[in-house]
This record gives sequence, structure tokens and C-alpha cells, in this order.
Amino acid sequence: MINIALIGYGYWGVNLLRNLMSLPSCNVSLVCESNPDRINLLNQSYPFVQTTSNSNDVFNNNNIDAVVIATPAFTHYELAKKALEHNKHVLVEKPLTSTSKQSEELIEIATKKDLQLMVDLTFLYSGAVEKIKDIIDSKELGNLNYFDSTRINLGLIQPDINVLWDLAPHDLSILFYLQKEDPISVNACGTSHLNNKLENIAHMTLNYKSGFMAHFNCSWSSPIKVRSTIVGGDKKMIVYNDGEPTKKIKLYDSGYSLNEQNKYNYRVGNVSTPKIKTHEPLYKMLEDFIHCINTNSTPVSNSFIGLKIVKILETADLSLKNNKTINL
Repeated sequence: MINIALIGYGYWGVNLLRNLMSLPSCNVSLVCESNPDRINLLNQSYPFVQTTSNSNDVFNNNNIDAVVIATPAFTHYELAKKALEHNKHVLVEKPLTSTSKQSEELIEIATKKDLQLMVDLTFLYSGAVEKIKDIIDSKELGNLNYFDSTRINLGLIQPDINVLWDLAPHDLSILFYLQKEDPISVNACGTSHLNNKLENIAHMTLNYKSGFMAHFNCSWSSPIKVRSTIVGGDKKMIVYNDGEPTKKIKLYDSGYSLNEQNKYNYRVGNVSTPKIKTHEPLYKMLEDFIHCINTNSTPVSNSFIGLKIVKILETADLSLKNNKTINL
């Protein structure tokens, strides 16, 4: 039985605690939350769970084995570092930290102490993404040509990070899970309509030596919510629509080829909807965290993917600032 403390009972902390309470292999020993209204809400649902407003109560408790951190991005580094220094395994909400240097330091501490450092990249545990990986690994798509994602909605506007840092980690994690080649450059453009000058609309493109490319469209200023990704191969293509309740994946037997007359032939074939596993990704992610603590194995949503994401977002910030493509 792993004793866990949760730091942060906000929007995502509610979902984390609900799933942690369902896991038979862990015990929620303590929840840390500084907002009294959130504590009152927690007490209504889980009156038996011990609470505190001081994070040091978590770090100094020798009975706590692991800490789950669901707080604003700028707090991740300090909280995760303290937890690791107090010999506790750590699961931290995305992004891992605010800089790659901070991420590298946390990874070094976790490695030296033989502790788990995991990032909450929930989509890697969805049945849809698992199925897409199976299809890609089977070579049914052929050679991958592009990855095109759209993640837009009205809010939730973050006070400390721009829209790329908020929304792009989800799709970057999926990209790095599906495509093993590393990008060679990043180009980003965006605009801010906010008082804090942080971009609320942004586009980011990753370029690759092989000719593969990945594009990300992120916005807090859309009247509709869209969660859509296209993965294109030279044989077939996949459309992944996370907003669909059941048929989230459609496999298109479509493409184009150059004929002997030096003209392009277009192929529009059948569309199929592969069957996917139905489970709550967040539960599976937390289950993986507990499993990796017990077996000292590497989680799917590991800190090295978290570091790659932070490096890309840092580079995107440089591209936004300098209005040019930045090499990695």
C-alpha cells in the first residue's frame, strides 16, 4: 500500500483525488490546499481525509511515500524538488517545470535517489492514443508525413503561462509517443489579447530532418471546443477527434501518388473506425505511477518526455519573441 499526499485541490486536483480514492493499491494520507473554500468542498465529499494548508506537513511526514502535485506551473519545480529531497516519489501536473534546467535538475535528483519522477500526461493512457500507436507500429499508415493538431476552446485562461504552455503539452506528449524522430527546429507565432501580454492564440510548427512536420493550433479564444489531431502517412491517414463520445478514431484509406505522366493520382478509399479500449485515462495513469513505484520501472508518461516538452516550449517562446525559426 502506497501512502500518497495530494498538493492542490483545484480544477484538476478534484479529478486526481477521485481516481486516487478508487485505486486499491494506494492510500490518500493527506491533501494540502491553501484555499479554505476548496478545503470545505473537499470535506463535504471526503470528510475522512486529513487536510493541511502547509506543504511542509507533507514533506516532513515520514509515512508519506509519494506526492502528487496539481498546482500552478510556476510552483512545480520548488514543490517537486522538496518532495524528492525528502525521499518521496513525485507525480507532477504538466508542464514538468518552467525551464529545462529545472527539469534536468529534478531528473538528476530523482535518479540519484532512485525515486519516480512522473508527469501527468493523461492522453498517453487513452484507448484512442494507444490504438493509434498500434496502427502506426504495424506500418499500416506507411511512412509518417505529418502531425496536425487543433486544441481550442474559450478559456480557461491561465495567469502565469501562455496558451502553448497550457494546451500544447497534451499534443506534444502524443507526438513524442508516436514519433520517435526528434525535431530540428521550432517556429511559433501568436498574439495576446490579455492584460498580462501572454499569448492566448498561438501556432507552433516543428520541423524534422526527414521531412516530417508537426503543427499545433492552440487557443483560449474560440467559441467552440475542438480536440482534433490528424496523423498522415504515405499509405493511410488517421483522424483522432477526442470530442467524439465513441468513434474517436477514423482510419482513411486515402492518399496520392505520382503517375507515369508526372501527374498526381488521388485515392479516396474506405473509412473505418477501429475499436478502442474504454477506460478512464487518468485512472490508468495513476495506476502506472503506483505500479512503477512498486516495480522500479519506467512509466509511459515519464520525466524524459516531460523534459522534451519543456525544451520545445522554451524554444517556442524564443521563436515568439524573435519572430523567427529557432534551431534545436
